[in-house]
Order: sequence, then C-alpha cells, then structure tokens
Amino acid sequence: MTTTSSAVPLTGLPFPNAEYERRQQKVFEAMERANLDALLVTAHGHLQYLSGYDGRGAYFMPFPLILVPGQKPTFVVREYELGGVRPSSCVQEILTYSDQDGFAPVCADAIRRFGLNGRKIGLELGCWNLAPADVSALQEQLPDTKFADATRLVAAVAAVKTEMELKAMRFAIELTDVAVRTFQQSLREGITESEVAENIEREVEKAGGVLRSSSMTLLFGERTKLSHGGPKPHPIGNNEPAFMELGGMKDGYPCGLVRSAVLGRHAETEYLHDLSIEVLEAVISAIKPGATAGEVDAAGREVLKRHGRPELLNHRVGYQTGINWLERGNISLQPGATDILKPNMTLHMPIILCGESGYLVGTSEHVVVTEHGAEILSRTPHTLYRA
Repeated sequence: MTTTSSAVPLTGLPFPNAEYERRQQKVFEAMERANLDALLVTAHGHLQYLSGYDGRGAYFMPFPLILVPGQKPTFVVREYELGGVRPSSCVQEILTYSDQDGFAPVCADAIRRFGLNGRKIGLELGCWNLAPADVSALQEQLPDTKFADATRLVAAVAAVKTEMELKAMRFAIELTDVAVRTFQQSLREGITESEVAENIEREVEKAGGVLRSSSMTLLFGERTKLSHGGPKPHPIGNNEPAFMELGGMKDGYPCGLVRSAVLGRHAETEYLHDLSIEVLEAVISAIKPGATAGEVDAAGREVLKRHGRPELLNHRVGYQTGINWLERGNISLQPGATDILKPNMTLHMPIILCGESGYLVGTSEHVVVTEHGAEILSRTPHTLYRA
C-alpha cells in the first residue's frame, strides 16, 4: 500500500477547488443526518461530482473515495491508474493497491487508521461499480463494522445544482440545440443515419463543443422500433419517421433531448407524437418545489388515461440529471416516488410512447426547477418536425 499526495498541478479540473469542497461539505452534512461515520463513494458520476475524476480507470475494481467527517477525503485506486487520477482530481490523499486482491485490504486498513473499525459506514449498494463480491471482501476484512446502504445520499446532494453547474448545462443545451437543428435540416430521402450523425458532430464541433456520443440514439424508419440504437448506414425513405436522443456536453455535464421527425407523412408517428406532447406539457406543468417525483409522473399518466391509452407509456416520465447522462440510484420520476423537488434541480423528461406497431415516438425537455415551476432550457420546439 502506498500513500501519496499530489505534487502534480491540478490541471483539467473544470471547477475550482472551492466548488468541490462545497459539494463535499454538503455530503458531510447529509452523512450526519444519516448517522454515518464514513462513506465510501464508488459510483463514477458521484466520484466525478465530488473530486473531478471521472472514474475511467475503475473498470477493474472500485476506486472508492473515503469520506470521514473532520478528515481529508481519501481515494483508494489501482496503482497503475495513479498517474491519471492525480492530475484530474482535487483529492490529494491517495492510497493504492496493485491488483484485484489488494482492494479490500487497503480499504480496510484505511478505515482502521481512521479509527472506524466497528462504526457505521455507508456504501452505494444500489449503484454500478460495486459488486457483491466487493462488499463481501470488505465485510470479511471488517467483520465488526456495520455497513449501511447509502445509495441515495450523494445523489440527493448532487440533484440541486450550483450556478457553476447550471452555467455548464446551459452551454451544453446550446450544443444540443445545434444538433437538433442539424438533424432536422439534414433530413432528405436517401440520407443515412450515419451521414446525419456526421453532420451533427461537425456542426457541434464548429459551435465549440462536443456531444456525449456514446449516448447518441439516431434511428430512421423501421429502426425507430429500437429502444436505443446508434447511427448506422441506414437510409430514410419517403413517409418514414426519424428519432433522435442526444446531448451536448460541457465539463462532464450532458444536456439531452428527444426529438422526432417525419419525412413526408406517417399517421402512427403523428398520432403518438401528438399524445407525447400533451403528456410532456402536463409533466412540465406539475414540476414545482415541494412536488414529489411520483406526483409529476402521475400528471403525465393521467393524460393517457383520459385518452384510454395508458399502455403507450411503459417507462418513467423522467429523471435527475447532472454529471454523466444519468446514474443508477439517482432521483427517478416514476410511480410512487417520494423524492421532493427543490429549486435548482435539473430534470430530463423523455416522453417516448410505444405504438401498436412497435414504433417508439416522442419528445422531451430538459428543465431547471425554479421557485415558481420549471424553466425549459432548450430553444428548439418539442413539436414534430415535418421534412
């Protein structure tokens, strides 16, 4: 085990140290409310939120960020990745392990050195990047320690954005709007999904930004029956639908949108899209501080019930956004959800309806919760584009 302090300049961090310290302090306050003596953060989005490091090297084993009130945050990472973690993180206390078997002993030793053996420690059990075998290995090393599920703790803090975060997301949505306009203007008979994607990436680059390309869905014709799918050399024909979901990104913050189009006419797409707009606008109207996530979801489903078509929506109406496109364990706008909306939360509502023929058609908006309701970030209409 190696203990290191970063001597490398903190290059590449999108925000000043004070911003990360503010976030960490908010998490410490949430830990106190949850009666946790320590927290092991392992979800990649949460690591990036609290430290700047995106967790890219943590595919092999978890890279926990150990948070203990009154102590400096401490990273536990694989030694091979140390050179990448140091300059891309505000955390200066770093412990390393050399191989898979070293993860649990190094973590356990750090916990003992913090005087936490036998205390209550939170784990992000409901997030990715922490396997049951990892938990078992920690429990074997620390048999007297009580581990608690803290899946929602960092998520709840990260849900409420600072002005710095909102500035990044506003820039990201400008890039998304460039992508939407390019998608619409590119549509003509015979053009392929891949060609449109190339047009989009080129125009977004001209605008000084990037897309979160790994999350791009761009589909034409019969392929709009796929729930997700990257662009292929598949052309669009006359009287066929087109569907896209993508997001521009700034400083790790993507801002996604769903938009649909028709080249010519397509009756089923037009019908589904009209309903999706009605659902989306009901959802947006229900967003306000104090509303629950479940109430927002219910407002959208009520529209479909009135039309006698509740089966068209087979997923949640939206989710919390921020670093990464989304994170397992974050706030979900789904039936019965009890999370309370607060000002400066950001939410994406992809209202995608599934028709009898299997077409997936819809629209979305990305919003900021304000004191009075919801501010729509995009400047491209969520109506159906007809080419």
